[in-house]
Amino acid sequence: MQQKNWSTTAFNDKAWYGVTVKDFPKDKLVATVNEPVRKHETFKPVKIFTTPKGEKVIDFGQNLVGWVQMKVSGHEGDKITLSHAEVIDKAGNFYTENLRTAKSEDVYILKGDGEETFEPQFTWQGFRYIKVEGYPGDLKPENFTAIALYSDMKPTGTFSCSNLQINQLQHNIQWGQKGNFLDIPTDCPQRDERLGWTGDAQVFSRTASYNMNVHNFFAKWLKDVAADQYPNGSVPHVIPNVLESSGGGGSTGWADVSTIIPWNMYLAYGDKKILEDQYNSMKAWVNYMQQQSTNDLWNTGPHFGDWLFYSLNDDTDGSSAITNKYLIAQCFFAHSTQLLINTAKVLGKKEDEDYYTALLAKTKAAYLKEYVTPNGLISSDTQTAYVLALQFDMLPENLRQQAAARLVKNISRYNMHLTTGFLGTPYLCGVLSRFGYARVAYRLLLQDTYPSWLYPVTMGATTIWERWDGIRPDGSFETPSMNSYNHYAYGAIGDWMYRVIAGIDTKEDAPGYKHIVIKPTIGGSLQYASADYDTNYGKVSSHWKLENSNLLLDVEIPANTTATVYIPADNINAVFESDKPVTKAKDIKTTDPIHGYVALNIGSGIYHFKTATIPEK
Repeated sequence: MQQKNWSTTAFNDKAWYGVTVKDFPKDKLVATVNEPVRKHETFKPVKIFTTPKGEKVIDFGQNLVGWVQMKVSGHEGDKITLSHAEVIDKAGNFYTENLRTAKSEDVYILKGDGEETFEPQFTWQGFRYIKVEGYPGDLKPENFTAIALYSDMKPTGTFSCSNLQINQLQHNIQWGQKGNFLDIPTDCPQRDERLGWTGDAQVFSRTASYNMNVHNFFAKWLKDVAADQYPNGSVPHVIPNVLESSGGGGSTGWADVSTIIPWNMYLAYGDKKILEDQYNSMKAWVNYMQQQSTNDLWNTGPHFGDWLFYSLNDDTDGSSAITNKYLIAQCFFAHSTQLLINTAKVLGKKEDEDYYTALLAKTKAAYLKEYVTPNGLISSDTQTAYVLALQFDMLPENLRQQAAARLVKNISRYNMHLTTGFLGTPYLCGVLSRFGYARVAYRLLLQDTYPSWLYPVTMGATTIWERWDGIRPDGSFETPSMNSYNHYAYGAIGDWMYRVIAGIDTKEDAPGYKHIVIKPTIGGSLQYASADYDTNYGKVSSHWKLENSNLLLDVEIPANTTATVYIPADNINAVFESDKPVTKAKDIKTTDPIHGYVALNIGSGIYHFKTATIPEK
């Protein structure tokens, strides 16, 4: 209950607890450079109802992170409790078991002096629904407002297409990011966890950079990663490190946050300083993996593996998609080494570049010797095993295409469903489209039965779920001990939607979209797809649609940049710009084509391309 005159000098605060002074070490103080957390969107109730148990519940229509502002008039001492939940159970009752030990309650005691407005200041909740207890009178929409909180990052990207379910997926990806980017990248915002899990952050980092400007957000958090990194180079599972007092960490795919996010931020923003700042941390992590290896093979230590992969409880025929954790570790060992080589090259560290190039060759040779047969069968015959091998170039050129074919065969075994977990999923569609299977990638994206990206959409999700089947088709729930409904990791597919469907990317040798790549991939029964992205130079756009057997591609390239545009066409004579043959445009230069595409070099400006025919994909 608010005490009268508590904010004035006349108030007697002797009964209040005083400030406790502690002597913490000050050798790792890091000044914050990222944006503050602020209030953003607001939501009014879309439904107020009474559950079968008699609970008074408000539905705000969106799973969000923040709090509820409540207006109320009552008597002094009246107690009102707001409980928060993400879902309603199959019987229609308020459900909080998946919050584990978190109470997720706000309790207010009225002072009884006319209309009062309550709004928390020192906590937040993850919720779509609230249960209201003790409220005097009827619950009315005008008295309750849900307020979203997240770091004040500028929105930079939009994606939409002709498929409404994919548009909802994009919405869910963005709200998963908003709900978990509160000063640090948390894995989930609602249960008794809310930790900066490194694996979740690294798999989502490139997608995050399309949706919002996360340059400062990650630059600051990566300094925290370096500050909490152990002296031996191992990286804790969560940052800030509140789980381990000493030692530990070092899980493959999680600790690689120290190399993957710096490189992704360099690609997105062209900022060499983030590589300079993180270089020692990157190098220390690669050195740690090398030290843990025997004959360049890292097959020791505890790892989370391909977390939450597809599995069956009564697996009588071996359908559970189990990938050897050490196989995964060797792939990420090589990947982080490659990223360190790239970084050393950018920073002019030739000695390191040469040393780690030699190490990379040895790690790949050790991988081939341990895990791959001479004809290209990988010992873990899973989607994740083939995806990582192909994404990280673990196989020699002559074995790559057959590995992609094995991947497609595996997908077919599961009736065109993915079986990947946290580490395989982010790269799945990218690998398929890279090796000529864009049609299969589209089928996976558009799949709407479990396990798939669209299955949660069909079940009414407004954010990304932790599990593919957080709510089963019969309305029952997955195990409550690990069943978050706001967990952004699987939203990493957003990267593929921007980079492959719409086709917006940056050249690695001209990062930060100094030299832009526009290469849309037509398919999936989509009639159009549009993406806009605000780079540091200005807006880049790629909007395509199918019309009267033609492909129309509208492109915008910002000032002080150049771009290579790949038009899906087999012949340069079939391509027009502003209804004129592109061959007659003096400011558009042809360059080397690739299979199925005509390649054009252009400068800044707005372009309207058209192909006379649509090549079969």
